Amino acid sequence: MQASRPGKRLAILGATGSIGVSTLDIVARCPDQFDVVALSAGKNLKRLVGQLKSFRPSLVSVAREGDVDELRTLVPDFEGEIVWGNEGLNAVATHAEADMVVAALVGAVGLPPTLAAIKSGKDVALANKEALVIAGEIMTQAATESGVNLLPVDSEHNAIFQALHGHQKSQVKRVILTASGGPFLNRPKEDFGNIGIQEALKHPTWKMGDKITIDSATLMNKGLEVIEARWLFDLQPSRVSVIIHPQSIVHSMVEYVDGSILAQLGVPDMRVPISYILGYPDRIPLPDLATLDLADVARLEFSEPDYDKFPCLGLAYKGLEKGGTCPAVLNAANEVSVQSFLD
Repeated sequence: MQASRPGKRLAILGATGSIGVSTLDIVARCPDQFDVVALSAGKNLKRLVGQLKSFRPSLVSVAREGDVDELRTLVPDFEGEIVWGNEGLNAVATHAEADMVVAALVGAVGLPPTLAAIKSGKDVALANKEALVIAGEIMTQAATESGVNLLPVDSEHNAIFQALHGHQKSQVKRVILTASGGPFLNRPKEDFGNIGIQEALKHPTWKMGDKITIDSATLMNKGLEVIEARWLFDLQPSRVSVIIHPQSIVHSMVEYVDGSILAQLGVPDMRVPISYILGYPDRIPLPDLATLDLADVARLEFSEPDYDKFPCLGLAYKGLEKGGTCPAVLNAANEVSVQSFLD
């Protein structure tokens, strides 16, 4: 893969979500390195308006047809094209000028445009883990056939990607995904029936969107990441482990056949893994971001997951081992369950 160059052109699926906002923060810090050519957004038109004024893409997609006229009213001087719906997402993902597509949509809705981006020859910075959960074999095969890269944005998979750099896959014994354990790590199981929405949305270390925060509270997010890791790194399920690490400082590890374990450490800030993927194989200086002070952290704790208290993690392993469409069914059931809880 070539090093990053000035003017790398980005299309961002999910620009107004947490990953999209962090991505655009990196772009704003490096105006000579990146150019935003297309954006898609959901219902947050207010945030989108600010992004259009700052980055001036030539194409933007909104969720609903009625949003097109509203956006024109809110940004009358915007000269780009405005599209909407699923066709709009595909238009952003396949934008002719884009070098890389940042896939930051949440849930199954991200699968079709991400696959379209791959088939149109775009490198994909992947934060939409559900796309690989649902159709990992299809996605990875399409990437191979198109000769493009699937580059992991999720902090855990990004850490593994970094720890694998310069090493042979045949020397890998397993990868170890770390999980914070969420807000209910030490809460008794018998009290789970009393959990409310606001409690579940208070993640102890990360600031994320509602869906992924709830997934983290149930450890389903880690289960989905196990499935994602299986496809990203072409590993059998038995070689993908999970360990609880409440501090969220060690983002994941790779164990090699000689017993060596390489870990990637850093403060829990998604701008760090995003910048690594946007600039790969170069690193982008981020001098004003907080840096890790191990003396201040003082302790790094690890423990085995409690599969009885958090059964979603075990369900993910079972779905992965059974294969076929089971991970897709698992993902769909989870999306419906999470939305029902939030509603």
